[in-house]
Amino acid sequence: MKNNPIIPYILIMAFGIGLIFFMSLEGAGNKEEIAAEHGEEGAATEEGATATEGAGGEELVSTCIGCHGGDLTGGMGPKIAGLDAEHIVDVLANGIEGSPMTPGLKTGAEAEAIAEYISSLE
Repeated sequence: MKNNPIIPYILIMAFGIGLIFFMSLEGAGNKEEIAAEHGEEGAATEEGATATEGAGGEELVSTCIGCHGGDLTGGMGPKIAGLDAEHIVDVLANGIEGSPMTPGLKTGAEAEAIAEYISSLE
């Protein structure tokens, strides 16, 4: 190590990466327990579904607000509050070419719950 000063840095980096890796494994194994302790809704279940499925649309539109604004009246994306529910379900299932709305974002009952909530807004 005396002749090559980079070796200690490589060892420290390898140790840090290993530490992060093993800590993430521990957290991944305990995510349901951690979510239950904090009372978080939407914690993953054994089937891979989330607790917000089937819930009111307020929780489900969290992915929409990034582009359409907190009240869904427009932001980077257009205003979607008050749109026709059938159109919203179609866009969620089939997407919009040339936009971040890729096909298959939401489908089935989840898409319908989102569409009902968004169409009820003004």
